[in-house]
Amino acid sequence: MKNRAFAVFLAAMIACPFSNAAEHPAPSRPSLEALQRIIESRSPETKVAKPDHDRITAQRIDIVDENGVIRMTLSGRTPAPIIDGIQYRRAFNVAGLVLYDDKGSERGGFGTADVAGGMGVLALDHPAMDAIGWRVSPDGEVAFSINQAPPLLREPSLDNRLVPGVKTSTRIRMVVGADGTPAIALNDKADKTRLRLTVTEEGYGAIEFLNAEGEVIHTLAPEAGTERAKAK
Repeated sequence: MKNRAFAVFLAAMIACPFSNAAEHPAPSRPSLEALQRIIESRSPETKVAKPDHDRITAQRIDIVDENGVIRMTLSGRTPAPIIDGIQYRRAFNVAGLVLYDDKGSERGGFGTADVAGGMGVLALDHPAMDAIGWRVSPDGEVAFSINQAPPLLREPSLDNRLVPGVKTSTRIRMVVGADGTPAIALNDKADKTRLRLTVTEEGYGAIEFLNAEGEVIHTLAPEAGTERAKAK
């Protein structure tokens, strides 16, 4: 459930060196300046000194492990995402349940987002980026995405913490559009859809092949050909 807006920031530096840099260009990642602008706290609350009857309150419930680390939070205003000990701002409030790993980093959750019309969201995360995500949009579109794991980069100026929002590709996207059109898209490493399984407006099952510019270059729709033959 991390803010996908991280992904729009430009690349700056790589904390860990890579061999054959010319053959393997640096992955796109937010700059240090961009990260600093969205940091909520560099010392977020990840533990409680002593559980207070499971910390049940009117607005928030925290579940902790035997070490006092918060592993689950149920709240009408979920905490801003914590990634490797740094808390970053959310783009909008989410009410729901957040899951954390044993270091206190957010690793998923589900809830409702306070956007115009309301949105249902569910995600499980890589260490510093969404891995899979469901979204039920106000216009009726329902989408499910599976993202390739980005490289784990660290920022020396932030105590060598993990960099969130390193650019990665959505390799599989399933969607039922607001108009009811279903589609399953397979994307290449550049996040370009190259193969799409769908149903046409006429109700024919179709497989579409696309080029890197997003143009359909070939369509397989056997039933459509059969219907045209019958019409003749």
